[in-house]
Amino acid sequence: MPTPHLILAEARSWIGTPYRHQASLKGIGCDCLGLLRGVWRGVMGDEPELPPPYSPDWAEAGADTLLAAARKHLVEIACNEFTAGDVLLFRWRDAMPAKHCAVATSPDTMIHAHDGASVAEVAFHPWWRRHLAYAFRFPDKN
Repeated sequence: MPTPHLILAEARSWIGTPYRHQASLKGIGCDCLGLLRGVWRGVMGDEPELPPPYSPDWAEAGADTLLAAARKHLVEIACNEFTAGDVLLFRWRDAMPAKHCAVATSPDTMIHAHDGASVAEVAFHPWWRRHLAYAFRFPDKN
């Protein structure tokens, strides 16, 4: 498993990357999934699979594809057990699919990409805590 130090260093190296839907190029553009994909490449190597094309409102279609991919490639942990370097998945309403992801940098901060802003390290405010649906750790490197 990559160390939290390596994960945080890689995630922080993406700070300032502009938001670009479906992109995953450090300094050029990424969305939240693109940020996570880039961090994976930086600490794990090649991506285990490439995501199919997706629209900005993909999660409204009902399939929980982000959660399924996370469960396939990461190690699920309890939401109250996340630490620096863990992956956080959020959903906007109960019973809706997870739609957003971030990398925890501490119990009170995270790095994420969202529409209209560059990748940033932000406070993990109560609003985010209410919408946290799942937490994961990077797996051991094979």
